[in-house]
Amino acid sequence: MFTHIMIGSNDLERARGFYDATFAALGGPRGEVDARGRLIYFHEGGRLMITKPIDGKPATAANGGTIGIAAPTSAHVQAWHAAGTAHGGTAIESPPAERSNGSFVAYLRDPDGNKLSARTAANR
Repeated sequence: MFTHIMIGSNDLERARGFYDATFAALGGPRGEVDARGRLIYFHEGGRLMITKPIDGKPATAANGGTIGIAAPTSAHVQAWHAAGTAHGGTAIESPPAERSNGSFVAYLRDPDGNKLSARTAANR
């Protein structure tokens, strides 16, 4: 359904440190920088792009929005959460935990305030 997700950042180097660490924890590659200076992460067929807003105004986080990232195991989710908090992310919601549907989930806000979730597939 989606070709990519694009989010804004006010500090691309800070964002790169956060996303390089969190995607590495999931077994993903480091981000690439395109000709326009945007960070691009390819993972499991999806693309996450991070850019400074083209209108020149400050980037803000989506209120009510969450970007969900697939993780192969609960250990990967825990590593993602640890890498994120070690690289400027903020732990939110509950600690990483199994949900009633059998998925293992963790939530973070990136350094720009975007809400992220890493989760394993549900067992049901």
